[in-house]
Amino acid sequence: MSKVKRIRFARILFFLGIYTLSAQTIKDSIKEVKSVQRLTSTCKQDTIKPETLAEIDRLWIENIYKNSDIDSVFANLKTQNVSLFTDKNSLPTDTLKKRLSLLNAKTPFHLEYNVELERVIKSYLKYRSRYYPDMMARAEYYFPLFEDQLAKYEIPLEIKYLAIVESALKPRAKSGVGATGLWQFMYATGKMFGLKVSSYVDERQDPIKSTQAACRYLERLYHSFNDWDLALAAYNSGPGNVSKAIRRSGNRTNYWNIRPFLPKETADYLPAFYATMYIFEYAKEHGIYTKPPMIHRFDVDTIQVKQLLTFQQIQAKLGTDIEMLEFLNPSYKLNIIPYVKNRNYTLTLPLKDALTFVENEKDIYSYATSQVNDREKPLPQYFEMSKRIRYRVKSGDYLGSIAEKHGVYVRDLKKWNGLSTSNLQIGQRLTIYPKRLNYSVKKSKSAISKVSIKGKKVYHKIKYGDNLWDISQKYKVTVKSLRAWNGLWKGNNLKLGSRLVIYKNTL
Repeated sequence: MSKVKRIRFARILFFLGIYTLSAQTIKDSIKEVKSVQRLTSTCKQDTIKPETLAEIDRLWIENIYKNSDIDSVFANLKTQNVSLFTDKNSLPTDTLKKRLSLLNAKTPFHLEYNVELERVIKSYLKYRSRYYPDMMARAEYYFPLFEDQLAKYEIPLEIKYLAIVESALKPRAKSGVGATGLWQFMYATGKMFGLKVSSYVDERQDPIKSTQAACRYLERLYHSFNDWDLALAAYNSGPGNVSKAIRRSGNRTNYWNIRPFLPKETADYLPAFYATMYIFEYAKEHGIYTKPPMIHRFDVDTIQVKQLLTFQQIQAKLGTDIEMLEFLNPSYKLNIIPYVKNRNYTLTLPLKDALTFVENEKDIYSYATSQVNDREKPLPQYFEMSKRIRYRVKSGDYLGSIAEKHGVYVRDLKKWNGLSTSNLQIGQRLTIYPKRLNYSVKKSKSAISKVSIKGKKVYHKIKYGDNLWDISQKYKVTVKSLRAWNGLWKGNNLKLGSRLVIYKNTL
């Protein structure tokens, strides 16, 4: 088939609505049309006059750009097939220098070009580009919230990009060492800035409260160093490490001069922040476009709860997706909103669901009450995380028993104490943040004293399938008594082969 005939056939397919479009196809076809127009001036056409062919060409091209279906194709290409138009990794050094200079001129940060920063930016563009559309969608929701708080504390608005470096804008993110939330607060630092942690709620995961805490912390760090780059470095590794790096560098205060003396993670921290800022500011130039956000800030409303509610109950009555409830209410660790006097816990909902909630409030609370009454197992007890304690290892102790006694995980004990193995020595002291109310031996004894221990003392050896309820019925005692006599304060905690102390006939 000749070139002219191929083009003619392509046009026929187009008008029949079965021509498959792509950006390159359109470009190539337009080039071929122009080429054919040139050919018609010198070649004889047996069936079509040159002026007729030219007119068809004009109408064809005109229809391409007027047809609404073509517009949708281009829209899809813009967000999903950007590689057809741009090379995300193509970033000439001169172009980068100019862009960094423009950013540097309008921020209080030292966005100076250097080879290391160029390497990080190009690495992010090459290996992380596919993650940015999702992060940018989350940014549509979180950035207005961040900017509002940053403005109140007179902190540079560019700090909002720090939350991307810290958590990728995931409020339930947890690091390997226990840092949690959008701004990755450790428990002790969060507590210092008013963030409470309980069995139900972790305020480090609360977008507003954690942002306010981050602002207060950054404000303090800035006043210590009078430099935003150093404040960010201190946010990552602590002001002590930054002060030591300044002294070791000969009292220099430019981040890039003290960088060789900082911990490796902190040395990489500022370049990551700068690279993130650059990519978000110049995303379109690199063909990176946001996905549609799950919801916007102006599309939500907040309600103060009057009794305990679970996400499942809310979904059942309002139809709100659990995923949406988790996104809007990330601080509730168990997907349960507790009701505690003087705590004022709130529920954030899409605006339309919030209106439905208000209209049907009585029915929703009535339903929630019936659900709680019908539960086979009681809900976890609410208590707030206690202060740090120092525990001295005794003979017979092991990490599992210590963790069980204090209501924490073995992995937490290891993190808090920098333990690489499970080996313990008698007399060794451990730092613990207990989560259980009855964590001490003294308290356990006081609990036992409230339960009668009169009667014949017997032992029950735990067999497969045993549970506290069945054992209590067998010996005609209460589950509460079994727990008190044996120090069982979490679930059944029954181990095959272990023995329970029982005082018979003490109902």
